Parts: sequence; C-alpha cells; structure tokens
Amino acid sequence: MLHEYLPVLFQGSIAIGFAISTLLLSVVFGRTSRHNDVKHTPYECGMLPQGQAQPRFSVKFYLVAMLFILFDIEVVFMYPWAVVYKDYIATFGPIIFLSMLGFIIIIFVGYLYALKKGVLNWAH
Repeated sequence: MLHEYLPVLFQGSIAIGFAISTLLLSVVFGRTSRHNDVKHTPYECGMLPQGQAQPRFSVKFYLVAMLFILFDIEVVFMYPWAVVYKDYIATFGPIIFLSMLGFIIIIFVGYLYALKKGVLNWAH
C-alpha cells in the first residue's frame, strides 16, 4: 500500500529540492555580484523614492471607498434574494418583495445623502 504514495513522495522531494537549490544558488551568485549605491536604493516602480513614506490621502478617497462598500454589500444581499425570489413568492407573497423594496429605499436615501454632501463631486 505504501507504493501508491511513492509518486507523491517523489514529487514532494523534487519540489523541496528545487526550492532549496534555488535559494542556495541565489545566495552563492548574490555574493559575487557587484555592490554599489544604486543597487541598494529601494525600487518604487521605476520612480525615484522622494517624499514621505506614507502620503496623505484626501478624505474624498475614503468616502468613495465607503460608498463602494455600501453598494457592494447591497449587491451581496440582493443576489441571493433574486435567486430564491421565484420560489418564495408563492410562500410569502408580496412580503418578500416589500422587504427588498424597503432595503433598496434605505440604500437610495443613503445615495441621495451622499450626493447632497457632494461626495461624488470631484471638482474641488
């Protein structure tokens, strides 16, 4: 029965051997490379590292992120409701429709409030 696990053991030993050999090769060849100041500077997507490490973001960024989470959660709740709507309409009648309509109205009021506050206005 152990001979059935032999291919798995063989594949695992090859994977571990490959990982160890690549780590050892990187250490060996990494020591022989030339060191200079340019190599030791941090790499930031091809840009020179300037400014603060943690830049300040506008509050509008966080407001839009919260709106995205709000409407994302709305979709998470609406999808299962839409899937079972046809089956539950016979059992619960219009109550299932009215409950989702109330949920959508609450979300819509939140959306209107965000529009009134100018969250989605990027002019200023």
